[in-house]
Amino acid sequence: MAVTCFTQEFTTRNAPSRMFKALILDSHNLIPKITPQGIKSIEFVEGDGGAGSIKQTNFADGGHLKWLKHRIDAIDAERLVCKYTLIESDIVFDKIESVVYEVKFEASGDGGCVCKMTSEYHVKAGAELKEEDIKQGKDKAMGLYKVVEEYLLANPEIYA
Repeated sequence: MAVTCFTQEFTTRNAPSRMFKALILDSHNLIPKITPQGIKSIEFVEGDGGAGSIKQTNFADGGHLKWLKHRIDAIDAERLVCKYTLIESDIVFDKIESVVYEVKFEASGDGGCVCKMTSEYHVKAGAELKEEDIKQGKDKAMGLYKVVEEYLLANPEIYA
């Protein structure tokens, strides 16, 4: 099984701790609230949010996916890092065995932060994965980060 890695990052005017809380620690509450047109709910099907927990994301009707599950592999609230693995979905991926993500939130010089995501795609034997194969998912992730960024900027008391 081959591994294909992609990285992406974006900057925000929000503090790293606020972004971490919104996108990692409290995402199961915040994300469905601010993106109901895309995500119906996020719930823990195992655990309480720590390492080993399994989180299921249920998407709004009419989308490509109905649901997917991630396992939290490691979470460090002091270093603002989370590593998690896509372990299951309602559709079968023809080229991908699993995807391991690592998200880091690092302070920038202006009081904001840089959000860095590394994605390791574990590709099935004989399959080849190109960046355009995963572009839609990457674009949706970045879109979600931007929605959270705007929400936090408009609500400076949230996760302060």
